[in-house]
Amino acid sequence: MKNTPTLATLAADLEAGRTSARRLVDQCLARIADASGEGQRAFIHVDAEAAIEAAEAMDRLREVRAAPSPFAGIPVSIKDLFDIKGQVTRAGSRALEDSAPAETDATVVARLRRAGFIVIGRTNMTEFAYSGIGINPHFGTPKSVWNRNVGHVPGGSSSGAAVSVADGMAHGALGTDTGGSCRIPAAYNGIVGFKPTQRRVPLDGGVPLSFSLDSFGPLARTVGCCAVLDSVLADEPLIPLQPRSIKGMRLAVPTTLALDDLDDTVAKTFQRALETLAREGASIERIAVPEFLDVIQMNAKGGFAAAESYAWHRYLIASKGDVYDPRVSVRILRGEKMSAADYIDLLGERRSLIARMERRTAPYDALVMPTTANTPPRIADLADDAAFTKANLLSLRNCALVNLFDGCAISLPAHREGEAPVGLMLAASAGSDRRIFELAAGMEAAIRV
Repeated sequence: MKNTPTLATLAADLEAGRTSARRLVDQCLARIADASGEGQRAFIHVDAEAAIEAAEAMDRLREVRAAPSPFAGIPVSIKDLFDIKGQVTRAGSRALEDSAPAETDATVVARLRRAGFIVIGRTNMTEFAYSGIGINPHFGTPKSVWNRNVGHVPGGSSSGAAVSVADGMAHGALGTDTGGSCRIPAAYNGIVGFKPTQRRVPLDGGVPLSFSLDSFGPLARTVGCCAVLDSVLADEPLIPLQPRSIKGMRLAVPTTLALDDLDDTVAKTFQRALETLAREGASIERIAVPEFLDVIQMNAKGGFAAAESYAWHRYLIASKGDVYDPRVSVRILRGEKMSAADYIDLLGERRSLIARMERRTAPYDALVMPTTANTPPRIADLADDAAFTKANLLSLRNCALVNLFDGCAISLPAHREGEAPVGLMLAASAGSDRRIFELAAGMEAAIRV
């Protein structure tokens, strides 16, 4: 990611007149249109005309010192899960193609526009956000930036969001995260993805997967970029991020579940990052987290995602189930067999899990673990359903733990240039978002040396 622009450098260039919003939009549109790139698969819809008009408007506002924020005129992509006024929200599915266009923007989309960010288009995703892999049989599957001549999965469900940023088709992206859907594609594409504390960012205007677990968050090139976008999404002041010194960080590595079945590349890269942090003065303690084992039981019948997605989909899937991706519909339909008593049990178990995890993590600044247990699998290797299921579970496992205990988390690249992409995840209990950003900003450069 050397010499790639950040939101801060783009804002400085816009302010100094070294670039313009129109130029930034034209550059992104050119990347999307490049026949040798992934634009056709990363985007479901490109808003070229509207983006150009918005860019010209932002340039005029900046000329008269009336730009709504320092970031006005910077193009961002929007996951196809979100309402954009006048457009159909497909959620990566053919089942919603005949839906009426949205009458209003989702709140998070409206907040990005209010800050002057320019919507460049709607990005591809796993159908209805139900997978950590990112394969979409309806609109194609964008390839991860790694080993593109071979073809590896982009991670899901915010697949196009991550690829749009990694390939310079947008300078930030709006995604969702129910069990890792911002963090997994960020890890698989060598960028940063953030899952906020759920209650900080409103969920209206997005197609739900699990209203108990869904969070709306950003994907971008750096921790600082994600912090800016997160502040906009949460409608909080744009306060400069102060990186924490690695010296004195109190980090806990969960030895329960989170380190199981790591592939060799992930294990080696994660261990190297821990050694770097320890050498720089971080206190790192390996701890048992027996609460993580409870998650296996909680998800045995499909968990919140199956129950709550089935509640939303039950009429649509009855009438249009034949056009669903079978790998998605089979997981949604698990919710049909869950009883009200099963669901009520889940609610109680989750309340207990959250309380116990808050006590468990209280002595530490953050938990630290690999974002995923695997590097991005080859697309060709996942034609078999059993191989797909195994890879999907490995991609989701660590991230999904955080959503269940109502935490916040960030994935940042831990690999060196030329190596397979590996994400390092920092996580903490709800409300610790700013601390997670400060810790991640303090270590993001060091762990890749």
